[in-house]
Amino acid sequence: MSRISLSQANQIIAGAFVKGAEAGFKPLSVAVVDAGGHVIAFQRADGGSFGRLQVAQGKAAGALALGVSSRKVGEMAIERPWFIGAFASGAPHPVIPAAGGVIVIGDDGGPIGAVGVTGDTSDNDELAALAGIAAAGLRAQG
Repeated sequence: MSRISLSQANQIIAGAFVKGAEAGFKPLSVAVVDAGGHVIAFQRADGGSFGRLQVAQGKAAGALALGVSSRKVGEMAIERPWFIGAFASGAPHPVIPAAGGVIVIGDDGGPIGAVGVTGDTSDNDELAALAGIAAAGLRAQG
């Protein structure tokens, strides 16, 4: 598999929303992007604020751009804020350095896209992203 289909993207979103509902998370928003960081699908739960597309895409695309989860991007921002700031200012998509962006890998282990979740704590956003990826039968980068 070399890409995430629209059907799989919608399954990821549905799975993330199920996780959020079961766990009692605040309203989530979920973006699924292709390997270039472009949005395949996005949904914002009722009650989610208007800026959630940019945050969710920024978590997912930022993870892809740097090859690590957005949790790790957040750690990098603490360790080297000048680097992440400089990178983000010229990146083709927003870069949000907080947990909730997870890379999806294909059969060969290479990235085929990513999921970005926002709306609750960053830890809970990441849990929802992982649940959505699993619900679609796909694998998250370890």
